[in-house]
Amino acid sequence: MNERILRSGNLQIQRFFNLDARAYEAGALSSKVKELLGLVASLVLRCEDCVTYHVLRCVEEKVTDEEFFEAFNVALVEGGSITIPHLRRAVKRLEEARGLRKRKGANALSMRI
Repeated sequence: MNERILRSGNLQIQRFFNLDARAYEAGALSSKVKELLGLVASLVLRCEDCVTYHVLRCVEEKVTDEEFFEAFNVALVEGGSITIPHLRRAVKRLEEARGLRKRKGANALSMRI
């Protein structure tokens, strides 16, 4: 779908997509840390598509389960109990991603929103 949106030729949309992609490039913070930040923000904002995307990207960045659960805790503290259903789905997505990775290899994680 991103390709379709970008093919529209709208310069402002293309600029925003570029800005979003560049924000997650390594700098003072690693891409791994930035993806964890994106995951926490997505949980607090309760954006399911965003949570799924960031879980998959975190798996690609080799985030450990311990790192995931520390990030989940930050999201829970910042977002409150209303984030619990989203936390549950994030853990389910993580388990699915880990299962795909074991069964089909790293290329299985290429699914995108």
